[in-house]
Amino acid sequence: MMEFRIADTFTDSLAKLNGNEQKAVKQTAFDLQLDPTSPGLSFHKLDRAKDKNFWSMRVSRDIRIIVHKTKNSLLLCYVDHHDDAYIWAQKRKIEVHPKTGAAQLVEVRETVQEIKIPQYVEAPTQPEETKPQPALFDKYSDDDLMGYGVPEEWLGDVKAANEDELLSLVDHLPGEAAEALLELATGGVPTPSMAASTELNPFEHPDAQRRFKLFTDSDELEQALNFPWEKWAVFLHPDQRHIVEHDFNGPARVSGSAGTGKTVVALHRAVSLAKRNPEAKVFVTTFTPLLSKQLDRKLSYLTGNNQQLAERIVVQSIDEFGIALFEKELGQPAVPTQSMIKKLLVDASSKVADHKFTTRFLESEWHQVVDAWQLDSWEAYRDVARLGRKTRLGENHRKLLWEIFKGVREILDQRGLITISSIFGRLAKESSSFSSSLPDFVVVDEAQDITVPQLRFLATSVGDSPNRLFFAGDLGQRIFQTPFSWKSLGVDIRGRSRTLHINYRTSQQIREQADRLLPEAMSDVDGIRESRRGTVSAFSGPPPVVSVLDTIEAEYGCISDWLKELFAKNYLPEEVCLIVRSDDEIPRAQAAVKTAENESFVLDANSGPSEGMVSVCTMHMAKGLEFRAVAVVACDDEIVPLQSRMESIADNADLEDVYETERHLLYVACTRARDQLLVTGVEPASEFLDDLLGC
Repeated sequence: MMEFRIADTFTDSLAKLNGNEQKAVKQTAFDLQLDPTSPGLSFHKLDRAKDKNFWSMRVSRDIRIIVHKTKNSLLLCYVDHHDDAYIWAQKRKIEVHPKTGAAQLVEVRETVQEIKIPQYVEAPTQPEETKPQPALFDKYSDDDLMGYGVPEEWLGDVKAANEDELLSLVDHLPGEAAEALLELATGGVPTPSMAASTELNPFEHPDAQRRFKLFTDSDELEQALNFPWEKWAVFLHPDQRHIVEHDFNGPARVSGSAGTGKTVVALHRAVSLAKRNPEAKVFVTTFTPLLSKQLDRKLSYLTGNNQQLAERIVVQSIDEFGIALFEKELGQPAVPTQSMIKKLLVDASSKVADHKFTTRFLESEWHQVVDAWQLDSWEAYRDVARLGRKTRLGENHRKLLWEIFKGVREILDQRGLITISSIFGRLAKESSSFSSSLPDFVVVDEAQDITVPQLRFLATSVGDSPNRLFFAGDLGQRIFQTPFSWKSLGVDIRGRSRTLHINYRTSQQIREQADRLLPEAMSDVDGIRESRRGTVSAFSGPPPVVSVLDTIEAEYGCISDWLKELFAKNYLPEEVCLIVRSDDEIPRAQAAVKTAENESFVLDANSGPSEGMVSVCTMHMAKGLEFRAVAVVACDDEIVPLQSRMESIADNADLEDVYETERHLLYVACTRARDQLLVTGVEPASEFLDDLLGC
């Protein structure tokens, strides 16, 4: 039987065609899979190609698919307009790596001088006497480098490459080789590829599976071709695949910096669990409705037309799930709004004399300590360990505070109101009585911001049985929740925590600059360490631009020029987002878009990007989203970090935590960008921009 595969280069090139062209390509691909010998398929042998198995296949008058065709296999490699498709094929070949045994799509070395390599950074002219930069990899043997998947004919270029040439070089190498070289250059020690085996099909090697996907039916092919931008739905890195398929004997977590594919792993993990357990219910969750909708959309790419599989995987924000479960089992809850809680705190505090606590501090202490830990007595509040709350409170201060919080609890009870935290507290206590309504497996995305009562509910309702709980998150993106011990709530992931180091969403240049905002490694309360060292991006691009302007009007002009340049490069408006620190700066971003004569759309908790419009949102709202181009706007002093937060701090000891989360917010905003990042502010600018610039 003939094997039918597509390459990741095919999905990339397909995404660059217009809608009508894509439709014609997909129909041709379906026809080819159904009957490769059909006389209606127009093949043409590429005589000038180095790989004699390359053929072109006519789609329309000007569109050609490049196919690698042998007696037993067909591989869709690339699609483009006639001349560009032929040029691409002439510079590439499919070969089996002599050491790793993986099938590789290799750029032909002898034509590299014909390739225009984009110069993202213009190197300054050096005097003749300047000492040349040292080669990065000349100390490694040919055997070492080939063990990382470097094609044999590229060994000379690799061993001669210096720091300035590295990013241009890796763009021409297979993924496993590029990632290994980037890790070596940053001081890491990559794991060599699996050694060659004479028994293994070269296309079944783990490194080959990340770029060549086998399709056994038309439904699978349709799934892949319908969503070429989401190519992660088809191609998994070996490290990701191992985590997806691994059996964990208790709760497990995958971590990694922004863009390393944690969500990809989480969704594939959910599908894998559902397939391995045919009767099981799998619950996929995160902390906002908007993110849950994004997850549901992406999950549909993985389940495809398998309706029975899709019905057993439920995607919902965790608060929505908790409220629905409470309503089903315990009755309709009446949940107070944040403004109602604030008013109750203000009213209760006015009845307690001699206290000097600000309303913002009372809100924070209520949400992060009293309500989060479900404290219902003076003794419980007196003895609670206030993790993440550095303001020191003596017993007398706690007594005053408890009088306020006790008053709030009494009013809530009198009015029959129940907070979200209390909902999860009740569910945790009574979950054994409605086990039939609970999922068998739970996958949590953006787990760094899960709350105490939410985690306690999951621990008691799902438990620590093998594979039942799986988390994906990044401590560097914690922007909502103060730290607390997972282990103390019965979720012990020690020994079952894995870290991803390959960034697929953000270019090497953007990732390196954004990483300056965070420490190299971070640890959670239970001592589990997450390191950013050795993280590399799978692709390169232009460096981020940080512009500090004299006036807001000048900032508008800077952003307008940037937008016009993007649209001239065929970026779509919905692929671009302007991100600001808070709602107060939304009009500033909208005005910048208007200056460029474009329309903007403000994202909220229930709506994603709108076709034909530039998205605008706050840094909090941007969490979990991604765009081809991002401008982080209005990074002025007293806006980033936000002055109102600074002024609300009751104790200087808490300032460190505030600065930390403000840094996390800027990091989150910058790493929403895939290819292009612009950061703007007006003098005096945010002190964090010095870190971005490496000052």
